[in-house]
Amino acid sequence: MKISTKGRYALRMLTDLANHRDEGFVSLKDIAERQNISKKYLEQIVPMLNKAGLLRTNRGNKGGYMMAKKPEEVTVADVLTATEGSLAPVSCLEFEPNECPMKEKCSTLYIWEGLYKTITDYLTSITVQDIVENSSDIDGGDYCI
Repeated sequence: MKISTKGRYALRMLTDLANHRDEGFVSLKDIAERQNISKKYLEQIVPMLNKAGLLRTNRGNKGGYMMAKKPEEVTVADVLTATEGSLAPVSCLEFEPNECPMKEKCSTLYIWEGLYKTITDYLTSITVQDIVENSSDIDGGDYCI
């Protein structure tokens, strides 16, 4: 599994918003400058995060974005699922129940189920708040996600 730029930048954006949550709504321009990400690229990510209920939007003079939930309530899995889709390593595990006609005869299914469980358990155990706290140990607090 490979995480695209979209997923990585979404994590950086939400981590930036978490770090600046006391400022209220934050402009994409400010996030883009701090994170060295194209504002146009962030504009493509915003609808996915909005649809997933991870962002709040305010238009107008004091407009911008803020997290819709507390940073400790948003997991890496939430963000990656919103931007990447399913985290399943094989297509037959994307839906519950697994309706693959070969599942009863598949000698490798247990491998993919184990990998999927490991990925899911790990990514749901890390929150945006965890990233914020971990990055405070890094000089300048930059995110190289």
